Amino acid sequence: MKKIIISTIAVSALLFTTSCEHDFDTDVKDVVVSKGEADFKTYVALGNSLTSGYRDGALYADGQNESYPSMIAQQMKLVGGGDFKQPMMPDNNGGLLLNVGGSTNLQIANTKLYIDSFINGSPDLKNANNNVATTLTNTVLTGPFNNMGVPGAKVAHLLAPGYGNVTGVIAKTANPYFVRFASTPTTSVIADFKKQSPTFFSLWIGNNDALLYALAGADPSVETLTPPAMFAQYYNALIAEIATTNAKGVVANIPSVTSIPSLTTIPTNPLTAAVLGNGNVAAGEANIDNLNASLYGPLNQILTAFGAGDRIKPLSKTAANPLLIKDETLPDLKVQITAAAAASGNAQLVALATYLGNTYGQARQAKAGDLVPLTTKAEIGKAEPTALAALSAKGVAYPFADKYILIPSEIADINTAIDAYNVTIKAAAASKGYAFVDANKKMNELGSKSGVYWDGVKYTASFVTGGAFSLDGVHLTGRGYAIIANEFIKSINATYKSTLPQVNANNYSGIKFP
Repeated sequence: MKKIIISTIAVSALLFTTSCEHDFDTDVKDVVVSKGEADFKTYVALGNSLTSGYRDGALYADGQNESYPSMIAQQMKLVGGGDFKQPMMPDNNGGLLLNVGGSTNLQIANTKLYIDSFINGSPDLKNANNNVATTLTNTVLTGPFNNMGVPGAKVAHLLAPGYGNVTGVIAKTANPYFVRFASTPTTSVIADFKKQSPTFFSLWIGNNDALLYALAGADPSVETLTPPAMFAQYYNALIAEIATTNAKGVVANIPSVTSIPSLTTIPTNPLTAAVLGNGNVAAGEANIDNLNASLYGPLNQILTAFGAGDRIKPLSKTAANPLLIKDETLPDLKVQITAAAAASGNAQLVALATYLGNTYGQARQAKAGDLVPLTTKAEIGKAEPTALAALSAKGVAYPFADKYILIPSEIADINTAIDAYNVTIKAAAASKGYAFVDANKKMNELGSKSGVYWDGVKYTASFVTGGAFSLDGVHLTGRGYAIIANEFIKSINATYKSTLPQVNANNYSGIKFP
């Protein structure tokens, strides 16, 4: 019921693709490498999890070693670039512990995801080390560090004093990853950046100002979407601080939320008879009959009487059925449903009249245009504690709450905000003469059917089989980060007349199969 079906053919295509005529730029070995007008002696990277090398739902050593800033720094070394120091995690499991007093350690971040096996063609994802973290947040590393990517950071966070103060982690006024490498508990990310007197920088920040909200189903009680005017205020303040160093640099804009597999993988209609029967089609068909008789059929009749019969239709035994969701943009028909059920003459409906009205007044079946986050997959069919036991299966008999689904109006609001963010970012880069990377365009290329090719290997945004995105569906694999590193390198070369060679994406790691 909660598996993602990956065909053997698709996996084979990923593993054995060897050639194509549409490669993008590869290394040009005959070009003399030069720094042009840039000085790469002290390169410092600012950003969030995408900058840190975070992938597979965690920050871990191998991912950090394949962060895109680390790849860029290796190319910079060819023309006088210095060492590139990162706040390394001590193992390849990831996850974080927080000491909350004495010998008590609270786990505050999960270990990385990996594919344990394939069950009926579906990847069975588990957390490394049985999801037991061993890295203690309270252990502060000795810096300074060239990679200042802070997982979870929004633009405003880079400016915030005390963002690395361990006492603020539980209250979420501080970030556990920055706690590990902040120079003092009272410093800010930008202050530690400036202390290094960088000669060159990269900045890729702002994703979380929209993405965290999107991943929370645009539920404002869980996460907030940064208003564009506020984003511009913080981003321009950040650029002003960076400019005081006189360093040259490169900035990147923000991808659309619709281009990442975390929001495009799970279909809106995953409820087949096999799924509803946990693999047993006959049992699933029996469940469908029961649901149609007790819930879907009566609701369809009631809603049809009020001109809203398209909200909920009976389930099919032969086709895949959509998830049941709550859409707060719909007129609330709880009064009408309650009254119709109470007057139906059906004893069961009469007894449930008030419950049906309160629960399904804004319910509908998911449809094209909705987006289902990967994290919602694990919730399909789980019992909702506040529901009647017989009608408690979330997404099946009980409507998924706002935080589990993105509806078209929410998607439009998010992408409108991102468009505004990107106007701010591009204008800020132009005002200072910094190189600019259109990461949104590149991510959209990955999200297209044609994808992106490197030396004959195709990369797309398809979950697991696409090769570019890691198992969390948000962050990239080593190969995906290499594709982004090359976008930064191309922009640096074009702006500063340098000739840094691009990296070979195929030399880095992708999804590991069991």
